[in-house]
Amino acid sequence: MFFPAAMSKDVMAPSVRRGLGTLACLLMALSIRSEQFPRRNPDRMKAIPSFVLWAWERPEDLRFINPHDTAIAFLANTIHLLQRRVIVRPRLQPLLVPDSTKLIAVVRIEADSDAAFDATQITDAVAAILSRAELPRVVAVQIDFDAARSQRMFYRKLLLELRRRLAKDVPISISALASWCLNDDWISTLPVDEAVPMLFRMGAGTNDVVARLTSGRDFQAKLCQESLGISTDERWASLPGGRRLYVFRSRSWTEQSELAFLAEVQPWR
Repeated sequence: MFFPAAMSKDVMAPSVRRGLGTLACLLMALSIRSEQFPRRNPDRMKAIPSFVLWAWERPEDLRFINPHDTAIAFLANTIHLLQRRVIVRPRLQPLLVPDSTKLIAVVRIEADSDAAFDATQITDAVAAILSRAELPRVVAVQIDFDAARSQRMFYRKLLLELRRRLAKDVPISISALASWCLNDDWISTLPVDEAVPMLFRMGAGTNDVVARLTSGRDFQAKLCQESLGISTDERWASLPGGRRLYVFRSRSWTEQSELAFLAEVQPWR
């Protein structure tokens, strides 16, 4: 927008001043929004295979997998938020995988009811996550935090700081309570590349989720429409196809258990 040099602020028409003030506010709001809600980059997830095994805190020998079509999401750290401290517990169990396996470092966050949820805890938690992202063969990070409504602002700020400090080409995935993917779509503005709806041990609301998916309807949140998280001990007759599938097993994986489960879900993969 061009204004003649002779038109100073003092002689500018009130309507023009109001217009400029409105424009300045709009530009500031857009700048803040861009900083707070970075755009997703769908290309970040393209390198992740469509089948992912969760390897939790137990000894896992997964050298039998085909690393070309299967990735491993392994519990790398557990972060416990206390009142004024952050306790980080690293993985203590062995994990064996083929050399070319793509790994997703999963960080579980647990919080005491009196945790401070302050900037210091964000800094410490993000540092712990970044340390796992630097491990060999790790191509993505996944945050597992069942954030209560009162903890959502903290979680958003943590993810923003993680996105700011993480390498630009490394995707951020989060696990998502199924309710977050339905009517309570608060996750749509999070700076993450994937939200994995957890379709096991859902508790309250299980019937609503089952009815929705088995009737052919999808999750309301678009962020939840590209992947699914299921367990080998909670069977689904069918699920939306064409999605990245994360699978949890309550015991260590074996080649037989993986092959059996692959055969079971193949029709709707």
